[in-house]
Amino acid sequence: MTPVDREPLRIEICPNCSLSVRGAQVFFAGACVLPCGVGAFLAMKGFWPVLPFAGLEMALLGWALKLSMERRFHRQTITVTDADVSIESRVRERCSRIVFPRHWAQVKLRRSAAQQHPSRLTIESHGRQCELGSFLTEEERRGLALRLQRLIGRVNESPSWP
Repeated sequence: MTPVDREPLRIEICPNCSLSVRGAQVFFAGACVLPCGVGAFLAMKGFWPVLPFAGLEMALLGWALKLSMERRFHRQTITVTDADVSIESRVRERCSRIVFPRHWAQVKLRRSAAQQHPSRLTIESHGRQCELGSFLTEEERRGLALRLQRLIGRVNESPSWP
């Protein structure tokens, strides 16, 4: 098989979103019961200012839950060929694609300056960079970095791959 005939290698990464929409709805309804019940009880006793705060609390919880549920639409596809490394990032209908020459591409895993912040995994070449797997755990990010380093190699090095 000549290098031109090889199938491109594709790696698709996406966040682990185990909470279903139905599960999120049940959680939100359950979380609303106690604050709204206590707020209603206190409002009947004359402490009506509690109700707006209970409503605000539930609105903030709903907003945070909605943001969390949006993560399930994030996808990144890394395609490695003999000549190129391309990264396609999707969030719902929006799609962006960046292509690096494989021979000059570098995989870098940078530690954060702050100890509690996650590292950053990037592919860089010719002054451009693309961050990968910002939604991955630290362990998953390190594993992906090692796999990509084996596939892409260092600058001026294009290892053969299956």
